[in-house]
Amino acid sequence: MTAARSASVTTLSDAPSVWVIGDHVRFMGDVDGANLSVVDVTVMPGSGTPPHRHASPEIFRVTEGEVTFGIFGDGPPRMITAGVGTVVTVPSWLGHNYSNQSGKPARFAAVLEHEMVDFFKDAGSDVMPPPGPPSNEMIGRIVAACQRHGIQMLEAA
Repeated sequence: MTAARSASVTTLSDAPSVWVIGDHVRFMGDVDGANLSVVDVTVMPGSGTPPHRHASPEIFRVTEGEVTFGIFGDGPPRMITAGVGTVVTVPSWLGHNYSNQSGKPARFAAVLEHEMVDFFKDAGSDVMPPPGPPSNEMIGRIVAACQRHGIQMLEAA
């Protein structure tokens, strides 16, 4: 006989969240019995990540606006402008980044391993940052968290 299990429901308004520089990361839930989590990320205009790579594969699905993904592997960098409904899958250790180059917020849902959730929780802040470039303190916090969680920053393409 199997143990009784129940479904979980998380809405955007009740999801725990952090700000990682200009991105609002909401923790939507974990996949029972797997090392997988779902996050919802709002990327403010001009925000995004530098090129990086890590052990966790990621699946992104754009749900609002437009997100530009950079893929950095063998050969020249590949830029993908992803609109609503587009899915981008990045395997382990493939260099990548994302950015919002539009003038309005964009959102995506992502499936990733728990270790990446730990990174976001470690690097994030409960407070929305002020507009403009990140402070040296914010950048230092991200760099230190990357080192603690095995995320390798890549040279800008």
